[in-house]
Amino acid sequence: MSTNAQQHDTVLVVDFGAQYAQVIARRVREAHVYSEIVGHDITAEEVAARKPKGLILSGGPKSVHVEGAPTIDPGILELGIPTLGICYGHQVIAQALGGTVARTDNPEFGRTDFRGDPSSTLLADQPEAQTVWMSHRDAVSEVPEGFTAIGTTTGGQVAAMEAPEKGIFSVQYHPEVSHTPHGQDVIKSFLHAAGAHPSWTAFNVIEESVEAIRAQVGDAEVLCGLSGGVDSAVAAALVHRAIGDKLTCVFVDHGLLRHGEAEQVQEAFGEHFDVNLVTVKAADQFLEHLAGVTEPEEKRKIIGREFIRVFEQAAREHAGDAKYLVQGTLYPDVIESGHGSASTIKSHHNVGGLPDDMEFDLVEPLRWLFKDEVRKVGEELGLPEEMVWRQPFPGPGLGVRIIGEVTGERLDLLRAADRIVLAELKRAGLEREIWQSFAVLPAIRSVGVQGDERTYGHPIIIRAVTSEDAMTADFARIPYDVLERIATRVINEVDGINRVAYDVTSKPPGTIEWE
Repeated sequence: MSTNAQQHDTVLVVDFGAQYAQVIARRVREAHVYSEIVGHDITAEEVAARKPKGLILSGGPKSVHVEGAPTIDPGILELGIPTLGICYGHQVIAQALGGTVARTDNPEFGRTDFRGDPSSTLLADQPEAQTVWMSHRDAVSEVPEGFTAIGTTTGGQVAAMEAPEKGIFSVQYHPEVSHTPHGQDVIKSFLHAAGAHPSWTAFNVIEESVEAIRAQVGDAEVLCGLSGGVDSAVAAALVHRAIGDKLTCVFVDHGLLRHGEAEQVQEAFGEHFDVNLVTVKAADQFLEHLAGVTEPEEKRKIIGREFIRVFEQAAREHAGDAKYLVQGTLYPDVIESGHGSASTIKSHHNVGGLPDDMEFDLVEPLRWLFKDEVRKVGEELGLPEEMVWRQPFPGPGLGVRIIGEVTGERLDLLRAADRIVLAELKRAGLEREIWQSFAVLPAIRSVGVQGDERTYGHPIIIRAVTSEDAMTADFARIPYDVLERIATRVINEVDGINRVAYDVTSKPPGTIEWE
């Protein structure tokens, strides 16, 4: 359990393998109540020891009737802790408490008409008729004793039920997704019924994080590797607020960043925050080792290896006595790792893949935050808007947005085109609606006509996606006039580019990045 959880009312989200478990936890936090995700194998004793204000049982990909279907310790529902079941969780509650779950002849997927009881506790003050998002084949056909069906679909299925005196509520649909317009009202009604106090705010996070950092590091020297991204920037700003000049930040400018990023990092931390900032300009070193390399994984390994070498040298020269290393680890990283905090740096960690034999204790002030919460903390700390709202960026930088060999000339082309893509999307007011948007430079040339002359130039591919968490993504529906402005500017302003294409592949089957 996090330090933060001990100071706030907590709701535990029990994960049955749903793709939306993280979204549920985020929706609870959007209501200013702290939440954490736990596995469905958690015992009643473990739940009781954590003293949560409420439990939410997530959806899941399986049927409750298949062999080996995940379930929960029956004792959990006897603890008297307010509980909300969602989709599979709705069925688990019904089955565990004596109701009936059966395979239906009318499976429901996508937007579904729903009629609920606005006088009920869970659906209070919501419209009687509304649209909800469904994804199920099984359905509750008979509610357990003591429960009341408070919502049905046109097929007559029990789509919501409750037993307020038991503190147990459930819905067949997904209130956590944006396709259920009144879904957040369901979450808030449950939190109110559970008596969860809404105390989880960016301001409180900062106060508590500063206190925890001071308690952890004392008077020791602390080192932070700045990548130019929002996570490391916010982590550094939090630690600096806690310990001041005991923090040294190392920024490795490997020449693979976007337009203006290196300058922005130096301005924000070297001038605005007055942090001890060491900037190492190593573009020539990285390009030398990338020369002639075209295989994507080899490029990644080279970039990671050279980052380690540069970072190690800078650390020895400027922070040789440092005992702690700041990492911008986020809560989704913790969830996906499936284990507690590491005591040494692993090769896949955030600062570029540092080796196991670098014996630092980790300082991870963002460890219990989602990305949107990190941005709110960054704003509260006074970081520049351009830095706080910067889109996610791969560790190897533009090296994996250039297909084939990475050269100085190709970096200049891509950086110039990418700057235009981002500028025009911002001008159109779309930059915050899009999870990631960028330009890709493929390893081909194409024939074109400019000024009545034949050209043989480089194409640029625009990639823009919308997403909640990058696990799945859809291509952004950018208006044609915006795409036209981008294409016109890129071709007119970037010498050597004569064609612009737009990638309309979702994830899956594609990935967000090209390499």
